Amino acid sequence: MNRKKLKYGVIGSGSWATALIKILSENINEINWYIRNTNNIDFIKNNCHNPNYLSAVELKLNKLNISANISEVAKKSDVIIVAVPSEYVNAEIKKIDIDISNKIIVCALKGIVPETNLLFGEHMYKFFNISQNNFLVIGGPCHAEEVALEKLSYLTIGSSNIKLCEKISNDFICKYINVTASDDVIGIEYASMLKNIYALAVGISNGLGYGDNYQSVLMSNSIKEMNRFISKRHEIKRDINNSAYLGDLLVTGYSTFSRNRMFGNMIGKGYTVRAAQSEMKMVAEGYIATKKAFLLNEDSANKTKTPIIDAVYKILYDKRSPRKIFKELSNIIN
Repeated sequence: MNRKKLKYGVIGSGSWATALIKILSENINEINWYIRNTNNIDFIKNNCHNPNYLSAVELKLNKLNISANISEVAKKSDVIIVAVPSEYVNAEIKKIDIDISNKIIVCALKGIVPETNLLFGEHMYKFFNISQNNFLVIGGPCHAEEVALEKLSYLTIGSSNIKLCEKISNDFICKYINVTASDDVIGIEYASMLKNIYALAVGISNGLGYGDNYQSVLMSNSIKEMNRFISKRHEIKRDINNSAYLGDLLVTGYSTFSRNRMFGNMIGKGYTVRAAQSEMKMVAEGYIATKKAFLLNEDSANKTKTPIIDAVYKILYDKRSPRKIFKELSNIIN
């Protein structure tokens, strides 16, 4: 496929989708963008800004074909980047009424598809006949808000098809984005999900009044727990200290831009889940990810020790006292 003729489509209109649009606009002249809300489409066309997310970013309208028809966007695109929250992705993808089995699919979401309990790549292979050779995943560490500010940021793009991975990676490289290619697709997908749970845990500890010393130990234990979890499910040679794993965990756990840390902080301060979700008005994917990771570990023959995931699950879903649970956790981690 000639690189000059490669056409991209982005599914989603949140912060991360908008950031990806901004990045791609540096190199790509034709980008198809699916936005469900027609009022938002009209606003963007009239004002060159997303009204709800990264609203300071001036969008290059001359490069964008914006549509509320997801099938139209899919049909016009060689590469389809899916950047919607995991809890909504199945409902959106099911709207596509054309055969996309020959498309290149890029996963830019973080979590398991709730209806099938599958990683997005597994879901697309099973239900849409997407070949592993045409599937890629985008990992961090990269906050959408820093992309908006054009602060130097880093992406990891993974695929079993390294040639395609390198080709796609080139379209994301610009003055403020560095990209690393990887063959650890499953590891990056799991890491992208798990880091939100651990960021949520850090937020809870912060809300409870624990200091930097405790949070640093919590993060240290989180990367070890992440490594155990991923290795049980996909054991290949990987350096868990690489940016896609440890780097993404650190930025999500410590950054003031992290919605999962913010959500956890509110829970630690005494908010109910519903109250925290209502006040944030954004999706904290760590909430759904916690349940999925906990149940996946419980039901799996590859069960491993996950005291941090277990602690967050007890708080969010068993409605246990955050203070009591974190006191118990403090006696386990070291």
